[in-house]
Amino acid sequence: MLKFYYNTGPNPMKVALFLEEAAIEYQAIPVDTRKGDQHKEDYIQINPNAKAPTIIDGDNVVFDSNAILLYLAEKTGKFLPTDSLESKSKLYSWLMFVATGIGPYSGQSVHFQHMAPEKIKYAINRYTFEAERHYNILNNHLENNKYMLGNTYTIVDMAVWGWTRMIEKVIAQGELDKRNNLKRLMEDINERPASQRAEKIASLNDHQFKMEVDEEASKFMFPQNERLK
Repeated sequence: MLKFYYNTGPNPMKVALFLEEAAIEYQAIPVDTRKGDQHKEDYIQINPNAKAPTIIDGDNVVFDSNAILLYLAEKTGKFLPTDSLESKSKLYSWLMFVATGIGPYSGQSVHFQHMAPEKIKYAINRYTFEAERHYNILNNHLENNKYMLGNTYTIVDMAVWGWTRMIEKVIAQGELDKRNNLKRLMEDINERPASQRAEKIASLNDHQFKMEVDEEASKFMFPQNERLK
């Protein structure tokens, strides 16, 4: 059985959605970042980047959420566009746009607004501005496309869903309502039974993640801060 190491952050949730959509049997294994699970030796051995998600599929270990989506899609033949260079060019471009644009800038926007020990105006402005720009690109693209790759629901939509779930924390309240096309995509995916199961992955597996960011959690989540002391 496939092993899925996860938490409920945006990147693991993309993978949870695929697993549910594809009806793949899997064992959900929690990686509680606020308890330091990602730094334990047994996890470092399978994911040297010390992040979730990771999957173990037989003898194959895959880490990075976008790599996992590609791996699972190619293995199952599901949620991919047609097998042409034109389709693949769009798939790779938009998937990497989420990987190198949406994800990093959204993550930094959340960090500097909600987690950083100091509220640095420049950093907040920098990352919220870029997050807004990236989500606007998605919204504009969806004006003439039902899904990110036209009329076909693919792993790109799952990657977009993973992060757009957090848009009001990434930018501010009401930001999804400002982007009607992106909101339409989210409503479409949120109505799918697979996304509803993915959202409940922790409760369905009776996993309780630590919620508070206390001193101990901060040491695990932001070890770089130790260098400032």
